Amino acid sequence: MKRHAALLQLSREHHGALKLARKARLAAETGDDEAVLAAARLVVQEFPLTLDPHFLREELDLLPLLETGGEPLLADRTVADHKKLRQLAHALATQAERETLASFAHLLADHVRFEERELFEAVQALKPV
Repeated sequence: MKRHAALLQLSREHHGALKLARKARLAAETGDDEAVLAAARLVVQEFPLTLDPHFLREELDLLPLLETGGEPLLADRTVADHKKLRQLAHALATQAERETLASFAHLLADHVRFEERELFEAVQALKPV
């Protein structure tokens, strides 16, 4: 399905999020302390620059539409995922642990897939192209 114009930039930004998730996952899988530390630093650096602004736009622009359009469970999951990702990024800023990095990587990749396959499809159904 063709993306609604309002979703194009958000969808494009998902590519960068998936690249970050992959780097974090690979570093966590190595178990190498230096690789984990470098990936955690990258997450901490990128989060406020790219991910959090992306989350805020979704929360302000898309979630109210879903809530009033009869899709509150999608909105609730989005908010819960964003909250958990923020917590994990904060934890990585405090202490770079392999398990935390792996959890962040897994959740971020799953969240992007959820948004592309479910959330954006529901938004488009409520706001046709």
